[in-house]
Amino acid sequence: MSPRPAPPPDLAARWLAKYFTDHLAGERAASPRTVASYRDAMKLLLTWLRDSERIPPERLRLADIDRPRVLRFLDWLEAERGCSAATRNQRLAVIKSFCRYTAVEQPDRLDQVAQVLAIRQKKTPTPQLGHLTGDEVKMLLAEPGTASPRAVRDTVLLALTYDTAARVQELCDLDVADVRRSNPMTVAIRGKGSKIRYVPVMDPTARLVADYLQRRDPHPGLGADTDPLFHGPNHSRLTRSGLAKILARHVRAVRARDPGWASGLTVTPHTLRRTRAMHLIQAGVNLIYIRDLLGHADVSTTEVYARADAEAKRKAIENAYEPLTPDALPDWTLDASLIGWLDSLGH
Repeated sequence: MSPRPAPPPDLAARWLAKYFTDHLAGERAASPRTVASYRDAMKLLLTWLRDSERIPPERLRLADIDRPRVLRFLDWLEAERGCSAATRNQRLAVIKSFCRYTAVEQPDRLDQVAQVLAIRQKKTPTPQLGHLTGDEVKMLLAEPGTASPRAVRDTVLLALTYDTAARVQELCDLDVADVRRSNPMTVAIRGKGSKIRYVPVMDPTARLVADYLQRRDPHPGLGADTDPLFHGPNHSRLTRSGLAKILARHVRAVRARDPGWASGLTVTPHTLRRTRAMHLIQAGVNLIYIRDLLGHADVSTTEVYARADAEAKRKAIENAYEPLTPDALPDWTLDASLIGWLDSLGH
């Protein structure tokens, strides 16, 4: 019986498995959400190669993931699936990441990889960083009230969302043990890349959180280190969609009373994060501190908020302005001798 032939060394399935397990999860310690996002992008590429290029996943080779095919895949994303330029760019970034990994493992493919890496991302419109005013935030945070345990939870949830500028998933992941109740109160937030940042909670919000923790019924079968700070029915952990629904319910209630509240602005949990950042910019807080609060890896990401705030820029320029421009020129029409001289020119 003849031995079974060895699979080709450049079979894509082998390198995809190593990419996700050894590289993403192992070397880069990527979060499960990041791995899932990359997996979905590569799954979409494999499906397109199977349906449009007639290359089944089990026969796909690294050489098949070349520049012409990647470009056709990106065009398909926009034309057939209706994806935005931003989504296209995200899918392209995942493909490039995989190609860089395979280039290190198989240097003989470096020229083909370089052609894929040379594909440019499409320009995307600058995002409109719409945010709430201080008065609008005050109205929203006062909306849930304290008439019931659910109302108290919603009040604390919205207040902590604004105060900490946490991402939605970061709020859902909070456990009771993540709240340090001493003075000043801090919250341990697990951000991207499993990095933990300790965010101070302002006194008014800290009092709300402390009162909430006293009233709140702990989960009978969980310790504080695994008991969700915010939970839904039957003590289940609050989900991203659940948090968004809570916010949407109170936004509708505020607008029912005041139709002009936050006119033209779609208010999402991220809007509260953005609002907190803009308010800190307007208060003159150093960008480095705002970066640390938001959990950005680089201050250049935080600078987006500073560039977006025209009012803060105007005030900063005014404060640094030294009046060097000459006074307004006199009105020449009031000079009688000049007027007379000009009249004489026509005679």
